[in-house]
Amino acid sequence: MEHGNSTLGSGFMLMGILKDSESPELLCAIITILYMLALISNGLLLLVITMDTRLHVPMYILLGQLSLMDLLFTSVVTPKALVDFLRSENTISFGGCALQMFLALTLGGAEDLLLAFMAYDRYVAICHPLNYMVLMSTRVCWLMVATSWILASLSALGHTLYTMHFPFCMSRKISHLLCEIPPLLKLACADTSRYELMVYVTGVTFLLLPLSVIVASYTLILFTVLHMPSNERRQKALVTCSSHLTVVGMFYGAATFMYVLPSSLHSTKQDNIISVFYTIVTPALNPLIYSLRNKEVMGALRRIMGKYMLRTHPTF
Repeated sequence: MEHGNSTLGSGFMLMGILKDSESPELLCAIITILYMLALISNGLLLLVITMDTRLHVPMYILLGQLSLMDLLFTSVVTPKALVDFLRSENTISFGGCALQMFLALTLGGAEDLLLAFMAYDRYVAICHPLNYMVLMSTRVCWLMVATSWILASLSALGHTLYTMHFPFCMSRKISHLLCEIPPLLKLACADTSRYELMVYVTGVTFLLLPLSVIVASYTLILFTVLHMPSNERRQKALVTCSSHLTVVGMFYGAATFMYVLPSSLHSTKQDNIISVFYTIVTPALNPLIYSLRNKEVMGALRRIMGKYMLRTHPTF
């Protein structure tokens, strides 16, 4: 097979799930609906949290950041995939591929860390409520947010630069929805075994360590909740935590499959399905899981809608 060094002038072909589907038009319509749902639901949740001062507390600040990450994450991938399919064009430049990888890794890594911080927030709120404003002050909350973004972006930058420095084969068909490390390494015309080990170690660090924090937090939360004397408080705590655990399960399950399991256990079809799940499906469902089961968010939404109706229809 011919080889060639990658240059800024060269590019790749993204042979995503729409190209391989038996019913591409139906799948395109479903992905479009999910993307619109993700835009509307995450945008609405961000608007509610920003406009209602009652929600300017650590729990909702973190939730707002989760919505922002989901909104950006799905927008990095979905519009290009849909436009490419409609235009029957699936090329992406070398620089565009590197940028997409960097943004996807940054947003995925930041969300990964943020979910662990959200678990800690719930642990402090339920297990140490009297010390909550000390342990989870607004300053601490924004420090958690900044840590998530900074660590994720530094890791993403390192992986993007290292992945894109490999020489790639002249047949540059990426059998994947987006530019990610595993499918790109399959095209590399060099020994990538050491780097694959590095990717595995990073995956364990960014996925399994935060996941262990989440499991430990919710184990302690469960013991505390079961000993609560008030049924109402117990039910409220369980509803909030079950929403978070649902989001954690969806995100970590897909990401662990992609970046922690050995490449021998992967197939192109499985990888494409998993990538659709964590880049399109999960961002669309996350705000619905949180907001529809959260009385404070729904109350804030009703208040904002009520104010809007009074402004537009003052006679009502």
